[in-house]
Amino acid sequence: MGDQEDLHPGMWVDGGDQRIVVHVGGEMDIDRAPMLYNALHAAITQTGGPNEIVADLAELSFCDSSGLNALIQARHTADEHGKRITLRAPQPQFRRLLEVTGADVLFPITDD
Repeated sequence: MGDQEDLHPGMWVDGGDQRIVVHVGGEMDIDRAPMLYNALHAAITQTGGPNEIVADLAELSFCDSSGLNALIQARHTADEHGKRITLRAPQPQFRRLLEVTGADVLFPITDD
């Protein structure tokens, strides 16, 4: 892994040759959603960056619709740049949010 950049308590980015991992923890609501989108947007648009961006949600305890919207907007940006966003280890609350909204089909999900 490359350098780690702290973005906000509970959110940081690891970089590597194969992928960039955006770690998200705590609660994701309307106050924090813009930070999530900005972190993902920076990872996606990084010149010469990897094609896979992983949103590690293992430590995300709560997410409302604004957090989900940030992820969906980032997915559109990734599509425009020929990249993809994968969700890693989302908690049951977030998995339910994805399923209820139909957004589960938009993202590959891994548990590793």
